Amino acid sequence: MATTAVELIVDQNRIAPAIQAAGEKLDGTDSSVVLDFSGVSRVDTNAIRALEEFARRAEGKAVKPVLRGVNVDVYKALKLVKLASRFSFASETGDGPSQKKK
Repeated sequence: MATTAVELIVDQNRIAPAIQAAGEKLDGTDSSVVLDFSGVSRVDTNAIRALEEFARRAEGKAVKPVLRGVNVDVYKALKLVKLASRFSFASETGDGPSQKKK
């Protein structure tokens, strides 16, 4: 059964709960889950743990996890904890797999 990509906007004040909610949506898709990080300026340890769990669950279901609009500081944090390689990245402008239809 082919389904469309799931897209979720992540709020700076609720990063971990938003990522956990996205993890719950992995069962409803077989393509990709896009997390919009354009409103996130930094990540804490709870967010890192949630991203690790999300990446593990996505890999187990063969779903492509995409982070859109990630700023340089967040990317560096993900790279430092060796999480960056587990995600695809898309720009805020709509280039790439996460382009929104208007």
